[in-house]
This record gives sequence, structure tokens and C-alpha cells, in this order.
Amino acid sequence: MTDSFRKNFLYLLAALAFVLTGGAAAQSNQPLLPAPGGSDSVQFLPVDEAYRQDFLFDAQGVSAIFQIAPDYYLYREKLALYRLDGEEKTPLPLTLPDGEVIWDDYFEKETEVYRLQLEFPIDLGDSSGPVRVEMHYQGCADAGLCYPPQVRQFTLDPTSGSVTPADSSAPPAATGARRTAAGGSAGMALPLALLLAFAGGLLLNLMPCVFPVLSIKLLAVSQAAKHANQRHHHGWAYSAGVVLSFVLIAALMLALRAGGEAVGWGFQLQSPWLVAALAYLFFTMGLSLSGVTEFGGSLMGVGSSLSAQRGLRGSFATGALATLVASPCTAPMMGSALGFAVTQPAAVALTVFAALGAGMAAPFLLLTYIPRLTEKLPRPGPWMDRFKQLLAFPMYLTAIWLLWVLGRQSGSDGVALVLAGAVAIAFALWLWPRPLESQNKWHWGKGATALLALAFALLLLPRLTTVQQPTTIAGGSYWQPYSADRLSAARSEGRPVLANMTAAWCITCLANEKVVLSSDEVSEAVQQLGVVALKGDWTNQDPQISALLAKYGRTSVPLYLLYPAGGGEAKILPQILTREGLLAALNAAAQSQLSASEAESDDKLPL
Repeated sequence: MTDSFRKNFLYLLAALAFVLTGGAAAQSNQPLLPAPGGSDSVQFLPVDEAYRQDFLFDAQGVSAIFQIAPDYYLYREKLALYRLDGEEKTPLPLTLPDGEVIWDDYFEKETEVYRLQLEFPIDLGDSSGPVRVEMHYQGCADAGLCYPPQVRQFTLDPTSGSVTPADSSAPPAATGARRTAAGGSAGMALPLALLLAFAGGLLLNLMPCVFPVLSIKLLAVSQAAKHANQRHHHGWAYSAGVVLSFVLIAALMLALRAGGEAVGWGFQLQSPWLVAALAYLFFTMGLSLSGVTEFGGSLMGVGSSLSAQRGLRGSFATGALATLVASPCTAPMMGSALGFAVTQPAAVALTVFAALGAGMAAPFLLLTYIPRLTEKLPRPGPWMDRFKQLLAFPMYLTAIWLLWVLGRQSGSDGVALVLAGAVAIAFALWLWPRPLESQNKWHWGKGATALLALAFALLLLPRLTTVQQPTTIAGGSYWQPYSADRLSAARSEGRPVLANMTAAWCITCLANEKVVLSSDEVSEAVQQLGVVALKGDWTNQDPQISALLAKYGRTSVPLYLLYPAGGGEAKILPQILTREGLLAALNAAAQSQLSASEAESDDKLPL
């Protein structure tokens, strides 16, 4: 058994343990990720004990003070201060001392932090009365816990030297999440997260990610019985398969994250052996639909010979398979909900994922309750067999797509192994005794040979390994492989940056690259505006990309970030790109650079 196969097996055991224990570890105040090389018994301070805030009033003005507990630190880049005037929020300039430069293991870059004590002046301007301010900060412990970004509001009165905390700034407890959205989704309410997850699940049906499973849904529709009760049962069975699969995949993801793995939504297709197994499955289903064999009929639940019970099992399995293939991508409104979910206790997180699955299953379930749809379907007859054979071809195309993804992960050698396994499966199914031929008797010769061929195909899976593939360039040579160092270097130069986080198994990403990012208009704009274009390929696991996704509250791709020239927070672009929208965003991001250049030129003009 190879290390990769053993690792995946342990992942499955971890998921079962996580579900059976109810995620108790994640519901406690302990960090979701244990300290590297540390002890699981480490007790972390509440956030307001780790970072005590105070303000000093003297003749020089007002200063903010942080008393930082030993073995804890604050990020310099996360510190921000705003003045609140009604609904208006004005950033205040900060004059910060030099901090300690450390290597951040999570972001894999050098960053500046403060320890023990931090004091810096606050410029409140010409204020004769009380002033409301809002403080933003984030810190971590050396033992491995990173608190979510914190926001505190205070009313400062320089005249009386008093400080009044805002009633709405009750300190939240540390969630133990290794990282949450920058600015983020940590403060999102559960009802809003459930609503966004359900809406994202609805929209997931319209995403290109679902294209490979459209034929599966058509099969589910075709098997829906004429009688209303049976039709409803099929709808609920399919919905149960979708929702339960979402919850199980989420539980496995949370278990792996609790074990220290930097994984996100869609991680299952980062495993070459699972991609190969799915390719086998879709190829086998295609052969079954083509009439080569009846093997797998109970999975599909199609055909007049199947009983009602087997048909319901088929609807359930259809929903599970649709989820497995369609889940890696994220739909609009889905990203922020999942970003919230992964920072919550297990019960809350799984509830959000269940809402996502309910949203994806809702349209099909609704169709089973529309009598007019059933009335328009042709009566059962020979057409159903022809229709079943027609739906085999999308299955073959899906298998080809999975082989292409496998090629990006394991190279041509991996594809060759899986093709050899597919031939062995086809041989085994061709050789397998037919029900009419066997007459309830086992043919030892044919049966044993078929089983050996199937065993050969399965034994090839552990031999698949992940190989490093060069980042593909879509639509021109302006793309550079993403790295945190390249991003920091481009930002330090004051240039606008377009970051494209993608994966070969994300069909939405591929559609955006083909239609928008590879267009001549976008390529010319990137080069003319001096935009640094960075592309991160998450087809295989990449901790740097996982860190960037987590920073912006995302658990999967696509993620498109546009950093403005001259500094400032990144803008998260829509997951479905348009040429006009992207070109407008690129021009806006470059304007700050042009404005800064014009201001510098004006300063140099003689008086």
C-alpha cells in the first residue's frame, strides 16, 4: 500500500471519527489546527486577555496602547483605525513603530508583528468633544492559534480623558479558526449564512460545474414514476442523496482541517486516485446505458425491470454522484456562506452545508411536484431504451474530462494506467455472465476471469502519484505562476495585480478563461495598464493558494482578486466574469497609479 493510498484511507477514518464524535473537538475553545509540534493540551487566552487595549491622554495628544500577552503577537498589516461620524467612516493615519519580522508559516511569507507592548499616537484632528473611533486588529499565538479579525469601537473624550467602549463591541470569543476572511464573514449571522447557502445551491444548478452531471439529472427525471406518490418518493430520494453527500463531504473536509490539512471545498478532486475512480465509474455507467452490460443497473435505477425499491436507491445514488462531481466549484453567494461555515463549530458548519445541498436539490424536487411536466412526457415505450442509450455519451464525455484532469495531476503515465484499467473493466463487464446465460448458475471460468480483470483495474489506483505540472497560460504570455513572493513584490512596486485562482477540475474557471481571460481585449488591457497577472493552479494541493483562499473567506475556486495600484485592499471579482466588467475593473485599479504619477509630476513643477 503506497503512502498516498494509506493517507486517503486515514482521511476516511478521520471523517468517520469526526461524525461519530459530533465534532466535539471543533465545538470546544481549542484551535481547529493544533500547534505545529506542540501539545494538544495548550490552553489559549480569550482574545481580550491576549490583547488588552488602553488609551493614554497627555499634552501631546492621544495614544493607543496594546498590552500583548507573552507568546502572542499582533499583525502590523491588520491594524487600522477609523473615525466614526454618524454613518460615515473615515480612516485615520497611523504612525507605527518598526516591528519584528517573522516568517508566517500559514501565508508562507515574511510579515511584521508586534510583541509585549505596542504604543502609537492617534490623530483625532480638531476635536473639542467626544470622538467615536473603530479599531481593527488581528493576532496569533506562537503555539498555532490565530484569532479572527477583531473590531472594537470606543468613544474618546480628550477633554475629560475618558474612554467609553461601545455597547455593540462585546468581545467575541476566539473561534480557534486558523484563518477567517479578511474583513470578513466571521461576523455573519447564521440565518443569513443559511439563506446565502440555499441561494448558492440554487444557482449551482446553473453553473458550468454541473454540465457533467446534467445527464445524471435527466436519468433521474426519466425514472420518475407516473404515479404522484412514486414521483415524489424519487424526488425526495434524490434530494436526500444530494444533502447527505454535501454533509459527508463537508464533515470529511472539516476533519482534515482539524488534522492540520490545508484543504478546501472540492478537495476530493485533488486526489488522483479518486479522479481515476470517478472516471472508471462514469465509463462503467456509459457501458451500462449503452447496453453492453447490466452491471450497475441498481446504481442508475433505470429500466422497467427494476423494482420500486431499487429505483429509489438509484435516485439516492444519482443525487450523491451529482454532488460528488458538481461540488468542487462555488456559485455566487455560496463563497461567503462557506467561508463563514468553516470558522464555526461542527454542528453549525454542517447545517450550512446541508442548506447548500437543499438549494441544489430543490429545483428537481419541485419538478416532481409539477403534474404538468409529467403529462408532457411521452408514454413509456421503446423510446425510453433509445433515450437511455443516448445519455451514455455524456457519461463518456465526463470520463474524458476526468482523464484530462488526471493528466494535469499525474501526467501521461497516470492517464495511461487508467486507460489500461478502463480496458480491463470493459473486458470484465463483457465477460461477466449474463442473467439469461447463467440461469442462476455461476460460471467459474468467466466469473473468475472477470473478477481478476476488475481487481487489476482497482490495483492500478494506488500507483497513481501527483506530479508537478507547469502552470498553463491561457490567452497569452502575460500570466505568471502565483506565489506570495510575486504578489508582495508587485504590490511593493505599486502596480495593479490580477490574481486568478483556478483548477483543472473547475469548469467555471475554464469557461471564464476561455471566454474572458483569453480574449484579445483583456490581454491588451493587462499589458497596456501594466497589470501583473498571477495565476494559481489549485488542481493539486498548494498551501500558498489555500492560504490566499482562506484569507479572503473562500474555501474553493474560482477566486479572482484585483489589487489596486498604489496599495489598498483587493477587490473580489464575480465568479462569472464578463469582458466589459473585467475591463472596467482593470481600468479602475490602474487609475490610482495614474493619479499618483500625476500628483508626483505636479509636485515637481517650478513655482
